Amino acid sequence: MKKSLLLLMALAGFLHADVELGQSAPDFTLPNCEGKQTSLSDFKGKVVVLEWINPGCPFVKKHYVSGNMQKLQKETAGKGVVWISICSSAPGKQGHMAAGDVAKSCAENGSQATAYVLDEDGKVGRAYGAKRTPEMYVINAEGVLVYRGAIDDKKSTDPAEIADAKNYIQAAVAETLAGKPVSVPRTEAYGCSIKYGN
Repeated sequence: MKKSLLLLMALAGFLHADVELGQSAPDFTLPNCEGKQTSLSDFKGKVVVLEWINPGCPFVKKHYVSGNMQKLQKETAGKGVVWISICSSAPGKQGHMAAGDVAKSCAENGSQATAYVLDEDGKVGRAYGAKRTPEMYVINAEGVLVYRGAIDDKKSTDPAEIADAKNYIQAAVAETLAGKPVSVPRTEAYGCSIKYGN
């Protein structure tokens, strides 16, 4: 009975195959907002930040309306870091947009991400165990996951709190680039639940 229940939950997408810290990050290939394909393996040898995004989520809006996310994207890009924004919202769910609308949205919000990709069936999000937006992952140049969790320590939608926040991504990227272990490798992501399909 228990096995049957677990199987049904897995088929329904309720179980997440969380990738563990210290493991190789699962490769993926997804369509980007330019209508082309983006693969994680395209950036072998680079430090990569993965950001789960839902433009309709107030926690995501906090970081984009304030310009905080774009500033961080630009800052890390200046250090040779790749930034991939991933939208796992299913068609018909909050945050989902057609590819043409995504390109327009990226232009309007000033995104500095290397790529914005669409994970409509949620396979990539589930492979990483992503549950929130924003939820962040840092992968080192060897392709190993070295950080997962929140962008910072202020679990609110108030942009005024950003200035005093401890930015976990900034720290994780700096330590990774310096060849040091990430001092805070795991935190609990806060934000909206990812709008996966059934």
